[in-house]
Parts: sequence; C-alpha cells; structure tokens
Amino acid sequence: MGEGEADPPAAGKKGEEDDFGYRLFPDRNKKPQSFLVRSLFTFHNRCQLMLRLTLETNPYARLLLEALKQSGCTVFSDRHFSCENCDGCVSGGFDAATSQIVLCQNNIRQQSHMNRVVTHELIHAFDHCRAHVDWFKNVKHLACSEIRAANLSGDCTLMNEISRFKFGLKGHHQTCVRDRAIRSILAVRKVSKETAEKAVDEVFDTCFNDLEPFGRIPHSKADAKRAYRDFQNRDRYTANL
Repeated sequence: MGEGEADPPAAGKKGEEDDFGYRLFPDRNKKPQSFLVRSLFTFHNRCQLMLRLTLETNPYARLLLEALKQSGCTVFSDRHFSCENCDGCVSGGFDAATSQIVLCQNNIRQQSHMNRVVTHELIHAFDHCRAHVDWFKNVKHLACSEIRAANLSGDCTLMNEISRFKFGLKGHHQTCVRDRAIRSILAVRKVSKETAEKAVDEVFDTCFNDLEPFGRIPHSKADAKRAYRDFQNRDRYTANL
C-alpha cells in the first residue's frame, strides 16, 4: 500500500476485529448514511471524483479492472468501492467479506495518492478473485499479496521513495517492497515483527516474481500503459486460438 495503508481482509467475530485491522476503519461498523447526508461532506465528494478519474484514466487501474473482469470478477464502482473516514494512519483497505475496497476519504488528498491506493487494493482484489487466499489464518497468504501489491502498484517507485527520504541503489526496490509488506502486515495483524518478517521472507522470491496481470514491474505510468497494451494484445491472441 501507499504510506501508512493497511488491508482488513474480512470481518471477524466481535472481539476479533482488532486482529484483522477493523479498528482502523470505524465506518465499516456503522449504518450507511443516506446519499443526501453523504453529499454534504466535501471529503466524500472529493473522494468520489478522484476515484472516478482513477478508474477512467489510470493505466494501472484500467488493466486491473479488465483482468478482474476476465477472471470472472467484474468490478462496479458503486458496489465495490466505498469512500469512508478512517484512522489517520491508513489510506485504504480491501474487505474480502464484502468484496469492497475502502478508500479513506479523510486521508487521500491528492490524485496521485488515489491512483496508488486504488491500484494497490485492486491487486488484493485480483488475488482474492484468482486464488483461494486465506486472509484470516495464513499470514503467508497475506504476506504474498502485500508483496505483490507493493511491487506492482507503484508504491516503491524512485520518486515515492525519495519523497519518503529513502535512498538506495542496487536492490533498493526489493528492499522497499519487503519493508512495506511487513509494515502492512503489522498494521492489521497482532503478530510480532519477527513473525511478519519471517512470513515475508519465506514467500518473497515466489511472490515478488509473480507479475500477473502486468507481466512486468510497472515502474511508471509509461510502463503501465505498455503493460496494458500487452495485456489487451495477449487476450486478442488467445481469443483467436
């Protein structure tokens, strides 16, 4: 995820919610507000507008939406995205219990940030669609999806790392991916840092090299556009077989 983002995979029983990060997303347990009430809040309007722009124009998001559709999991903006108020340390999350992506309207203030959060969470949605992910009990499954999301969403681009005052040369991208995966696990699981690090390290090579559906690590929008074109062409080729 982006800076300080976390993923609540699914709702647990009362008393277990903190184990799955729901304390960070208080609006998950509230009765939905009416459209009229929500429309009065600037944060919600801004979130909806930025989300629409991301889904319509961002090549990362467009590729993932198409990949989800072809995997049998069509995403609808009014059903599978929810702009909500969250804890100040998170920007978004994927709730597998409702198949919804939560966007933290009080914490996402820039379009570039929205692009990155939506992409990150769509990668989790894609993993949820294509694989039998045990978000609850298998920390390795969570670690794998967090590695993939950090690797493929643009979280660890050079510019993002510079903005965090983190610099490195050889192997820095891998270091960033590992650190951010561990950070996300610790945000939503009551496990030790050692447990999170072990889970990430045990699956790192396999999950880091799983580049679906991009086929490459998209280090920029230009890379993502090329990956999107390649994905479309791959599907056309397959359709002609």
